[in-house]
Amino acid sequence: MKFPPSFLDDIRARVSVSSVIGRKVAWDRRKTNAAKGDYWACCPFHGEKSPSFHADDRKGRYYCFGCKQSGDIFTYLIEKEGVPFLEAVAQLAAEAGLPMPVISEADVQREELRTSLYEIIEISAKFFEAELQSARGAKARGYLADRGLSPAIQKEFSIGYSPDDRSALRTHLADKKITVEQMAEAGLVITGDDIPVAYDRFRDRVMFPIRDPRGRVIAFGGRALRADVPAKYLNSPDTPLFHKGEILYNFDKARGVAHTSGQLIAVEGYVDVIAMFRAGFTEAVAPLGTALTENQLAIMWKAVPEPVLCFDGDSAGQKAAYRALDLALPLLKPGHSLKFAFLPEGQDPDDLLKTEGPEAVKTVVNAAEPMASVLWARALNENDRSTPERRAAFEKDLRIQLSHIADETVRKHYLSDLQERLNTLFKGAQGQRRTFTAGKPQARLKWGQKPWELQQPASQKLKALAGKSNSSTAAEHRERMIVLTLINHPELVHEFYAEFRKTDIASRELDSMRANIIDSAFSMESLEPAVLRGHLLSRGFGPLLDRLETQAKRLNEWFLGPGAAQDDARTGLRQMIALHHKAVTLDRELKAAEAAFAHEPTEDNLAALIALRDQFTSALGSEAHVDGFGVASGRTSNQDT
Repeated sequence: MKFPPSFLDDIRARVSVSSVIGRKVAWDRRKTNAAKGDYWACCPFHGEKSPSFHADDRKGRYYCFGCKQSGDIFTYLIEKEGVPFLEAVAQLAAEAGLPMPVISEADVQREELRTSLYEIIEISAKFFEAELQSARGAKARGYLADRGLSPAIQKEFSIGYSPDDRSALRTHLADKKITVEQMAEAGLVITGDDIPVAYDRFRDRVMFPIRDPRGRVIAFGGRALRADVPAKYLNSPDTPLFHKGEILYNFDKARGVAHTSGQLIAVEGYVDVIAMFRAGFTEAVAPLGTALTENQLAIMWKAVPEPVLCFDGDSAGQKAAYRALDLALPLLKPGHSLKFAFLPEGQDPDDLLKTEGPEAVKTVVNAAEPMASVLWARALNENDRSTPERRAAFEKDLRIQLSHIADETVRKHYLSDLQERLNTLFKGAQGQRRTFTAGKPQARLKWGQKPWELQQPASQKLKALAGKSNSSTAAEHRERMIVLTLINHPELVHEFYAEFRKTDIASRELDSMRANIIDSAFSMESLEPAVLRGHLLSRGFGPLLDRLETQAKRLNEWFLGPGAAQDDARTGLRQMIALHHKAVTLDRELKAAEAAFAHEPTEDNLAALIALRDQFTSALGSEAHVDGFGVASGRTSNQDT
């Protein structure tokens, strides 16, 4: 009996290979990573003592590196357990909750239709690609060039152009003996009883082919090139091949990369995906013009346990994040969650890539927050907690939200996390005097702002405390010292590459100089100080270099200079980087303590602030005190170090 391929695909999507094989095979605990869908065991097909049998839930396949047996859930039941094909399908369909299909002549015709639709849509995709390169596609090529999409990127994503002509595609397909009914079934033309002649659905649009997980084109998204059209973006309608709530744009390319990197990033649109690709994130996907659906979430979770959802930095992005949060909350399972990355206000990935470059995009992704933190931040932002009754309502509302989590274990840990946050938030609410101003509105978080970043007027004592040090001046001083050391001793760049690259440098000018130092170190076989200086001078860094050297001489920072021995330069650099990291961390904690005291001026908060202030002050100005420091450079113990 022949089953429709789509029916077998549905079963594979619902029944994992690990669950079928795991009924009779014990997975190796040391090598298995269930959260990533990787399972290892001793092969059930041949005897062995060490596990070489691998099951991959993401791909729905198994493979033995010893005997080379491979297959999916159907082949496993047939080849290992001797189950006939029909029985294997029936057994797995029941497990998937799918009724066995009754194969009729109509079913056969539908499968034939699906096959023909794949061919029709592929022909259309080639037509759109050719049109982009034609004379009619000049305007579209200009638009893509303005967006920074090179010919190579256009080819990578098979981008095309639909001409400003009501019958261009229809005529092309008709020449290939494709009927109007087939074109309409594929969603390519618009027909109807009140439409005398069918016409092309997509006209004067940049065309983005949408592919299924196997890489077959099944639909299109079109971006209008005129401002006066009703829809800026237009997707294909639902067809026998395409249901927009069940497909993720670029998933066919992204899932393999996601399997290797363990990361999948969901953004909001086609151009955003391509921007992420250009920034180095080839594992980016996007929903198709609608809010994230449960089916799309399931697809992402099958690829990685914690996808990152990246949202535009505007009110619409905020609402989309909250919708995704509410969608995912009831569906959470042990090890499966979401992370949320928020772009700067008013920017999407493409904007950020253009204005600040790939590193800025990476910074946003790396700063992605867990679901629990976003849920908490939303509650803080949307609720007034100025009275005991309102605090009680705040707590009750959060507990109701968490009650929607279906998995008991996950729900328990979320409730525990909530209790810890509540204890911290309301600490001192009873038994201590609190300062409230009657009628004064509570501070509200801006979108993307952390609770500890609330800026409120501080007391006079706090202002006095805050004025005891100039942290920004000290930080820039250290930044200059670190950069100058590596200019004078570029042989240390490779040794300190990771630390140097990750060091917080607030000054844009110094940060740009750092990037040029790193680029030079990795593009030249041998980097001498004179060669590096020449490169920096050619890039316009002469005035900054003069300022760095003048400062070093004025402050007698001898170990930064070219005359210092490499061992002393290494020791000084290591100390400066460690001190800078410590000071930056303390500075952040200090700002959080200042905000906490400004928001709630209790004795406990004041004590915490003073303790951090003392730590911060003691860190400033610290210098290397290591036995032998300076001796290699010919300095004696009575010299200034």
